[in-house]
Amino acid sequence: MKNRWAVAISAGLLAVVWAGVADMFNWVTWLGFMGCSTFFAQPLSGLKGMFMAWATNVSGVLWGWLIISVSGFFISPIIGYAMTGLVTAAMCLQASYSRLAFIPGTFIGCCVCFALAGELAVIIPPLMIGGALGLCMSILTGQLVSLSSKRLNTQITD
Repeated sequence: MKNRWAVAISAGLLAVVWAGVADMFNWVTWLGFMGCSTFFAQPLSGLKGMFMAWATNVSGVLWGWLIISVSGFFISPIIGYAMTGLVTAAMCLQASYSRLAFIPGTFIGCCVCFALAGELAVIIPPLMIGGALGLCMSILTGQLVSLSSKRLNTQITD
């Protein structure tokens, strides 16, 4: 990978910024990295990629919340098992809708919801900011690659 240094610099720099911001607002730091990872894993670039990451992650969080909420109304764990199966099928079927086609993003959101016991106010902000963080890393990497290319071209012509 010829742009490894640009990727490393942008990812490292923005990871530091994110860790500081998350700490200031008492957000769960790893949630932002999950949103960021979703951005880089899904197939689209730019704003479309960020919106895909957001849509799939948030849909997964809502599916997870649904499982937790419905299961909480019943004493028997069998209802929870059944809800998990039904919702898993629904998460896969939602991929028929192009804006929700990145199923791993949906599963990431659902797992995050389980990990944090369905606390939507704790989950949604850092997860969404993480998607934006991925976009920012992508843009900064592109800028660093462009600067590096210009510098190399200037050195060659001198």
